[in-house]
Amino acid sequence: MPNKKIIIANWKMNLSLGETKVLAKKFVKKFTGFKDGEVAICPTTIALSEVAKILKDGRLKFGAQNVFWEDNGSYTGETSISSLLEIGCQYVILGHSERRAYLLENYEMIHKKVMAVIKTEKLTPVVCIGESWKERETDRRDFVLVEQLWQALSGVNVFGSQRIVIAYEPIWAIGTGTAIRPDEAEYAHKIIKLALNDMFGMQVVSNNFRIIYGGSINPKNVKGFTDLENMDGLLVGGASLKVDDFYKVVKEITK
Repeated sequence: MPNKKIIIANWKMNLSLGETKVLAKKFVKKFTGFKDGEVAICPTTIALSEVAKILKDGRLKFGAQNVFWEDNGSYTGETSISSLLEIGCQYVILGHSERRAYLLENYEMIHKKVMAVIKTEKLTPVVCIGESWKERETDRRDFVLVEQLWQALSGVNVFGSQRIVIAYEPIWAIGTGTAIRPDEAEYAHKIIKLALNDMFGMQVVSNNFRIIYGGSINPKNVKGFTDLENMDGLLVGGASLKVDDFYKVVKEITK
């Protein structure tokens, strides 16, 4: 049986707490009875507890947009893994390109976060990688993707049913409204899968890894991504802020 597609809504810092609660309730209503894929919502940290209450006992999952690698200590402004687990988080986004660009987060930090999350075996890390426009134009994309994977995952041991999601998000496509061509996404995902096979072996990659695409996906362009061989789902930004648009994306990718 094929794995269910994973579709993650990244609401970023676009909503107030009140707006987040309203949208989460709309999501619950819209996705009542939905059974075709695995859908998760990632609101801001301050809204996680409220979203957890709204989604309680439903099929929708939820996750955080970031986490710290230490479980306690003098780390002002950070959130621990145990805190996320306490409220029932199932996913956590690690190393999003916006954090790398605006907060100078590097892959040494991302690697520490992956290692810490993996140890829990209860939280699925969504590890973001992707090239810049300059790297794409100079034909360095393949090297960049493989290097980012090695920096993020080197030394990671994957056991049992622990999952790792790799989100390929070409930096130049994020927030532009224009996704890359589906054949380009498929090629990048193939490079990622080959690199993972080298690192972990084909059996582990098949059982424990999923590769999803993120970057300006919307109801108008999602159809081209539905039948790609190495496409296990989507990380959706702007289109996830409108429940009807997001629902259309989910329905299309899970056909």
